[in-house]
Amino acid sequence: MNNQLLWVLALLAVTVWLFVSGRLRMDVVALLVIVAFVLSGTLTLQEATIGFSDPNVILIAALFVIGEGLVRTGVAIQTGEWLIKIAGNSESKMIFWLMLTVAGLGAFMSSTGVVAIFIPVVLSVAAKIGSSPARLMMPLSVAALISGMMTLVATPPNLVVNSELQREGLEGFSFFAVTPIGLVVLVLGVGYMLVARYWLASPSADLSAGSAPLRRRNFRDLIREYRLSGRARRLSIRAGSPLIGHRLDDLQLREKYGANVVGLERWRRFRRVMVAVTGETTFRAGDVLLIDMSAADIDLRQFCSEQQLEPLILRGDYFSDRARDVGMAEVLLIPDSELSGKSVREIGFRSRYGISVIGIRRRNSLVEGALTDEPLELGDTLLVIGDWRCIRQLQQQKRDLLLLALPAEIDDAVPAHSQAPHALFSLALMVALMITDAIPGPVAAIIACLLMGKFRCIDMESAYKAIHWPGLILIAGMMPFALALQKTGGVALVVQGLMDVAGGKGPHVMLLCLFVLCATIGLFISNTATAVLMAPIGIAAAHQMGVSPYPFTMIIAIAASAAFMTPVSSPVNTLVLGPGGYRFSDFVKIGVPFTLVVMVVSVLLVPLLFPF
Repeated sequence: MNNQLLWVLALLAVTVWLFVSGRLRMDVVALLVIVAFVLSGTLTLQEATIGFSDPNVILIAALFVIGEGLVRTGVAIQTGEWLIKIAGNSESKMIFWLMLTVAGLGAFMSSTGVVAIFIPVVLSVAAKIGSSPARLMMPLSVAALISGMMTLVATPPNLVVNSELQREGLEGFSFFAVTPIGLVVLVLGVGYMLVARYWLASPSADLSAGSAPLRRRNFRDLIREYRLSGRARRLSIRAGSPLIGHRLDDLQLREKYGANVVGLERWRRFRRVMVAVTGETTFRAGDVLLIDMSAADIDLRQFCSEQQLEPLILRGDYFSDRARDVGMAEVLLIPDSELSGKSVREIGFRSRYGISVIGIRRRNSLVEGALTDEPLELGDTLLVIGDWRCIRQLQQQKRDLLLLALPAEIDDAVPAHSQAPHALFSLALMVALMITDAIPGPVAAIIACLLMGKFRCIDMESAYKAIHWPGLILIAGMMPFALALQKTGGVALVVQGLMDVAGGKGPHVMLLCLFVLCATIGLFISNTATAVLMAPIGIAAAHQMGVSPYPFTMIIAIAASAAFMTPVSSPVNTLVLGPGGYRFSDFVKIGVPFTLVVMVVSVLLVPLLFPF
């Protein structure tokens, strides 16, 4: 083993440790890998940045944009409503149709995006049919991972493996090459989850006593759950008030009086209208403030006297009578969010998102005290209030916060989108171009993106926000590892080890070993990074055995998608961890048996579809 290989293996070990420990963001680690390879002389600059010139990176970015177009036009949401309609109150029917729908959508858009869309749907369905979210969130996660086995573009690991084949001068897989295996796994997955759901929480576990399971949650439910009763105030600014002419951020009303301004009524053209409140909002005489008084020890009379404010009548509990104009919703802090560890004040939450945090739930209990100074933690659920448009924008960005179930009042506040047919046409055209190989896949995806822009399904700002840049950086930054291992003899060393173990026992045993190795690595790092490392090993093993590389690379793609065993194996699993109320052991209990099923099925099916 030469010194260069020792250096590469040491760097790989440090990279895996950083991924597992979470001390640095994964995309930052990937960029540090590029720097380390260039400065050490292991790779040239061109070799170290080869991932950024890979056409599949462009294709993955375009698929994020197409998925966002489906969300903005309401296609994904309407699919969820259709799902609720056909499943009725049956948990078994819901699992069946949920998994089919998610696997179908995930075949053409990001599985992470699909899960983000369906988490609110599943929460709503669970409340409607009286089931525990834990019984439905795991099928959602499993189906999203299986969707990666449906088409070539369904998940980045497929594209990584395909790119490695083309880099070796071989023809890549066809668009539907993996579909037969995916369909078999999906059928088994549905049957498995119909049984395995009984290993999770009981149907009544997450229902509070006396709740009505057949009714959508509304403002009153949120007011009760977050103990907001008695905190709302409606105050008019009198002439001569010291608030007039000053910015909200400069007044520090929340710090001094515990008074959080969540809405503003202002006269415009002979009528009062609601104005979205930000830190830059400047007050005028006659403005009516909607205020959340979170500090119980503040004397309201003294506050009104000092600031020259006049109390007005407030109908309904905590602004429930303002539901057409003032929105309320729960949001979840997602994995790798840059907000984790920061307080609401440090984030500048209101200035950044245009809405206010009025409640924080952490591990099924409410956070008491000054919420503005409370550091946020992974899995925190925040109750926010503000303009419906700003709340809807949270649904689009999905970068730091995931919008959970919207209350029933949203139906009267937000109109339906009208560009859904154009979005479906753009998607269908992309798929048709990819199936016929008329033009390269990345070009077909770019055409679909441009059409969605032309038809106003998505604007440029939303398109750029939709792209998960950390994921792209991770892929591009990990690709040089495969090249470095090849140059320094690391791939040959692993292949020799595999040959010693399984080389004389036939290609079927080698397929089994590759699956086990891929699944084991996937316990510690993402499935995309696993595919980057394993693809050249599979091709080299095939060449050394004198057989076709296609079954070996296909088994790696399938094993990378079969990331069922831990909540960190895939962002899909991490997203459902909080809403499903799962522990680490739940993924082991459900994931290990099903991973073994997928391993056996794929080892038997892959050689039939891709002969040695």
